[in-house]
Amino acid sequence: MEYKDYYKILGVDKAATQDEIKKAYRKLAMKHHPDRNAGNKSSEEKFKEITEANEVLSDPEKRKKYDTLGANWNQYQHTGGQGFDDFSSRYGGRRQSGSGSTYEFSGNINDIFGDMGGGGFSDFFESFFGGGARGFGGRTQQQKTAIDVEANLNISLEDAFNGSEKQISVDGKKIKIKINPGTKDGQKLRLKGMGRSKTANGEKGDLFLNIHILRHPFYEIKEGDLYYNLDVDLYTAVLGGKENIKTLDGKTISINIPEGTESEKKLRLKGLGLIDNGVRGDLLIDIHVTVPKDLNKEEKELFKKLKTIRASL
Repeated sequence: MEYKDYYKILGVDKAATQDEIKKAYRKLAMKHHPDRNAGNKSSEEKFKEITEANEVLSDPEKRKKYDTLGANWNQYQHTGGQGFDDFSSRYGGRRQSGSGSTYEFSGNINDIFGDMGGGGFSDFFESFFGGGARGFGGRTQQQKTAIDVEANLNISLEDAFNGSEKQISVDGKKIKIKINPGTKDGQKLRLKGMGRSKTANGEKGDLFLNIHILRHPFYEIKEGDLYYNLDVDLYTAVLGGKENIKTLDGKTISINIPEGTESEKKLRLKGLGLIDNGVRGDLLIDIHVTVPKDLNKEEKELFKKLKTIRASL
């Protein structure tokens, strides 16, 4: 299994702050996003890689697990993965027990159910960060052979917003999963009779899919509201202008940037936010003003002149 150096992928130091990680991800995501590189397989793979790296490093718990494993990676390789389950039990998924023993399946979800179509992450990620399916033990005395199983299903924010269909394979049987518009992170989908059994011909439990919405390079969900992180250059912020953004339903809209816009200013767009109980909320544009770097001599002189003019007013 290939080790993934997520810090190197994002081009940040291991001591990088969350803000530095966020900025590095957004810069790379903007460069390699499929919308900007249609048909470019190399950029598509790069985008998946940086999305995976951000999924880990921007989450404090995942980052802690990753850093802990990284310190012992050589030992992990030499032992063929022995000790990984112990690591997972200390830092990873929860265990739930019923009236009897607790049953837990560790490792890659593909080893148990086949391809889940869960977001295209690497084997390293899936093995370590919840690809494994977990069993909950028998549910009743009459159904004591049945084992309910839990697994994660990664979807994009666009999938959650617009709705989509995912195809998974359970014991070689292909099943279509319908993702309804407005699906929220953490929702569970129940597939009856698709779990496990303690005996070869015993009754099977249910499979519960935990929906996990992957982080988006431009959009964020904060306390139920939808935000778009928009980088605006200094000149547009000072003089005003227009910026184009792509909405989650695929439309391109033009945003008016008022003259003298400050960084962290928020613009509200009615009816372009998340869907909740059939009603679409608002979209908040979070402005981030970018300061030009590596100025040449002429540019510096112009800024000095502007500074002098402002000081004399």
